[in-house]
Amino acid sequence: MKFLIKTQRGMEAVAANYIKDALEDAKVWIAPQGYSGLVLVESEDKDAEQKLFDIPEIERVIPVLFEVPATIEDILSVSEQIAAYIKEGESFAVKTKRRGKHGFSSVDVNIALGGKIKELTNAEVDLTFPDKTVLVEIIGDRAYISITGREEWKKFTPEKIDARKLFKKVTIVQMPYWGDYKACRNFGEKIGRAAQAFEVKELIIAPKDKMDAYELMEFIQGVKIGQESRHQIQREAYPWKVEKVPVSVWDLYQVVRDKRRNKRLLIITDPKGNSVSEIKDSLAKDLYYAKEVVVFIGSREGIPRGLFRYADYVIDLAPYMTFATEHGIPAALIALWTIYEEELRKEEGKR
Repeated sequence: MKFLIKTQRGMEAVAANYIKDALEDAKVWIAPQGYSGLVLVESEDKDAEQKLFDIPEIERVIPVLFEVPATIEDILSVSEQIAAYIKEGESFAVKTKRRGKHGFSSVDVNIALGGKIKELTNAEVDLTFPDKTVLVEIIGDRAYISITGREEWKKFTPEKIDARKLFKKVTIVQMPYWGDYKACRNFGEKIGRAAQAFEVKELIIAPKDKMDAYELMEFIQGVKIGQESRHQIQREAYPWKVEKVPVSVWDLYQVVRDKRRNKRLLIITDPKGNSVSEIKDSLAKDLYYAKEVVVFIGSREGIPRGLFRYADYVIDLAPYMTFATEHGIPAALIALWTIYEEELRKEEGKR
C-alpha cells in the first residue's frame, strides 16, 4: 500500500524519521520531486494507516488507490474503478492539487473526471459537503488518486450556525485609550483588528468627556491600521465578500441616550455586574429578538456607573478578573455568541 503524507512545511523529514520507526518495512520518499510538506510511503504492514495516524507531525494520511501518469487521459483511464467506490444516492466532488508544470489546470481535471464519474454513476455533484471526495494529487509527472469520506475537520458545515447572525447586529461602543501616543496607537490597532475580525455592525469610539485631540488621533489611526490589516486577511481567506466595519466617534452619554430612546438592547461589561451564568436565560432570548445589540466596553477606566441604570444588562465576563482593554471585544462577543447559539438552536428545534 502506498500513502501520500502531508505535513507542515519543513516537518517532512521529522515525520519521515518517525515513519521509519513505526513501519520497519517502509520505503520512504521525503519531499518528492522537491515539494516540501509531502512524504510518500510504501508499506506492506496491514496496520500502516493507523500507525501513521499515531504520528502527530503527520497532518493527513491519504491512501493511494491509483497511481497513473499525470495526464488527463491517464487519469480518466481509471474512472470506472473510481466510480465503483461511489454508491447510488451518494454525492461526490473531485478536488485536484497540481504541483509542477502541465498542459492543463486543476479545474480541467475536476471537470473531466467529475463529468465521467457522473456519467458512470449518475451521482450528484456537491462541492460543499460531498459524501465522497475524489482526491487527485499531482506531483510532477505522477498522479496519485484517493477517495475519502466526509472531512472530519471542516470550517463550514451544515451543523455549524453562522456566528455572523449575531455579530451583524452588534454595535461595539469602545471608550478610547489615552496617555502615551505610542500606547494609544498600539491599543487602537488591537481594537480595530478585533472589531473587524468579528465583522460587527459598527464600532463607535466614545470618549466620556473632553480628551487630548492628539491622543485621540493616535488611537483612531491605530484603529484604522488594525482594521485594514485584518480586512486584508479576511479578503484572502474567506469565500465571501467582507465589508469594512463602519467606525465613528460619538460622545458616550449621547450614545446611551440615542440607543435607549430607540429601544436597542444595551449591555455594559463591568466587574460589578452579574456573572453570565446568572442572567444567561433571559439574555439569550433578548439577544435572539433584539434588532440591535449595543455592547459598551471601558478602557483604563470602566464605563461610568451612572450609565448602569440605563443598561438592560451589566455583565461580569470573568468574576474576580479585570480584562485588559484589548481583550474586551473578543471576550464579550465570544460570551454572547455562546449564549445566543444555544437559544438559536432551541428556536430552530421548535420550528
